Amino acid sequence: MIAPGDIDAPEVLAELAAIFRDYERALMDNDVAALNRYFWADARVTRYGIADRQWGIDELVAYRAATPAPNFTRSLHHLRLHAFGPDLAVAQVEFLRSDTPLRGFQTQTWARLPEGWRIVAAHVSMIAFEDKA
Repeated sequence: MIAPGDIDAPEVLAELAAIFRDYERALMDNDVAALNRYFWADARVTRYGIADRQWGIDELVAYRAATPAPNFTRSLHHLRLHAFGPDLAVAQVEFLRSDTPLRGFQTQTWARLPEGWRIVAAHVSMIAFEDKA
């Protein structure tokens, strides 16, 4: 069981925030090697995209290799990071892209593995949405 005092430890959140920023930079730079390193190199990793799905690292690597560099910019909004103990965290963010009026939503589950923090599950979607916040 995770003790309440182990939720959102500042040092874990700071570490994850830095890694999340690096991931976003790699995504927008289309740094395929870096993007692949951020994901768990395992057949059990899962990524659900806007119009795609990857089950396992082999499918994910193939998807990244076939995906062209972004021809849009994106701005992040409402980043929410939560750590559940020192080795498990969830990152959720909304984003706006310059090429569509839709709002994007991204969720990543991060686990600290022997090789470092890795995304073990991710989901990205885009919908028509009016932010009332």
